[in-house]
Amino acid sequence: MVVTRFAPSPTGYLHIGGLRTSLYSYLWARKNNGIFRLRIEDTDLERNSQEALNAIIEAFNWVGLSYDGEVEYQSKRTEIYKEYINKLLESGNAYKCYMSREELDALRAKQEAAKQTPRYDETWRPEDGKVLPPIPEGVEPVIRIKAPKTGEIRFTDGVKGEMKFDASFVDDFVIARSNGMPTYNFVVTIDDMLMEMTDVIRGDDHLSNTPKQIVIYNALGVKHPNFYHVPMINNPEGKKLSKRDGAMDVMDYKRLGYLPEALLNFLVRLGWSNKDQEIFSMQEMLELFDPKNINKSASAYNAEKLLWLNSEYIKSVSNERLIEELKFFDLDLSNYSKKDDILNLSKQRANTLIELKKSILDIKDEPKEYEEAGVKKFIKEDTQEVLNAYIELLENNKDKFSSVSELENITKPFIELKGLKFPQIFQPIRLSLTGTTQAPSVYDILFVLGFDEVKKRILKALEKNFKNS
Repeated sequence: MVVTRFAPSPTGYLHIGGLRTSLYSYLWARKNNGIFRLRIEDTDLERNSQEALNAIIEAFNWVGLSYDGEVEYQSKRTEIYKEYINKLLESGNAYKCYMSREELDALRAKQEAAKQTPRYDETWRPEDGKVLPPIPEGVEPVIRIKAPKTGEIRFTDGVKGEMKFDASFVDDFVIARSNGMPTYNFVVTIDDMLMEMTDVIRGDDHLSNTPKQIVIYNALGVKHPNFYHVPMINNPEGKKLSKRDGAMDVMDYKRLGYLPEALLNFLVRLGWSNKDQEIFSMQEMLELFDPKNINKSASAYNAEKLLWLNSEYIKSVSNERLIEELKFFDLDLSNYSKKDDILNLSKQRANTLIELKKSILDIKDEPKEYEEAGVKKFIKEDTQEVLNAYIELLENNKDKFSSVSELENITKPFIELKGLKFPQIFQPIRLSLTGTTQAPSVYDILFVLGFDEVKKRILKALEKNFKNS
């Protein structure tokens, strides 16, 4: 059975790189009818934030990535970690180191001055025939793993292929601090072992941690999981993604009017592909995704692609769903008599839910002002006469408001009879009804508003002479 996990630290918001990693882990587990776990790595008590923890859970709920079982918190598993530290001490695979902070700093300074890679000098490492220094008073020891001194640390990475590190890459690193708290690489290894992880999918910024974790697995006599190290998401210039580029809180995407399906679709394609396909339903992702097909090179964040995907999802989801989503932006169309008509019209032009709301309100609400550039360009001396004649035509054909095509059928002969060009009538009507010249088809707006509202708005615009009050 495939078992995967996502294990964020609650020290900040969940960003899209983390969400992509969790998506890949989720898809691989679900595709194989496996288990997907959520584990909060909160052993760094000084940096933990309850607000950040809540944001991680909220983001998971928003995008709909369901996890199995309860959320696991490392801070509640301290006794388990101490048990395994003691096992390693008893087996001789770990030892107590009494080197003080001052001694470590002096050692590091000496090595750096000699242009050597800073590493522990094994002063307290037990060896056959070696006499250890006397235990100093008042120094609480750290616990160090006994790392191999010769050979190579090898593993097969599902993305990068065969990986090998010289044993000298890993020194006798600390697995428990002097206050007894275990370190990151140790608790991750113990948790992945006890939760029976088969596949660990994570960012390649963790690649340097993997040899250390394999040393711990080997010391415990346990097989390590399959590793997949996913290249980073860069900005379009190939540099580290910043908040300005899109590396913001996942929930900011909701506040900006993105649908969760669009964001997940966008992320699955940042590093993985299926030929030229761009739009993937969740079912298609589950059927097609395989971590072995993740790209070996970094991906580039593309804001325009995300906007396009979002617009496609806005067009395709049900109007009932859009009504619910728009409530988050303080727009409730539940009791609006022509909610389907105004949604079907407005969603064709919206890239985000915020744009959708604006497009709807541009039609639904009576304009409070009129676009100055449009008024200057399209409102002429004969505009009042043309619009009054058009109102009269509509009043005599109220029954034609039953469909867009009927309104078109009575309007085209009117335009020909008056010898008008389309902008001469349509732009003044748009300005009257919405206050802007960028609104959708006039026929669609007429149909959605109905005769009484159309007449009221046109007469009001003419009364004000299209002047903003």
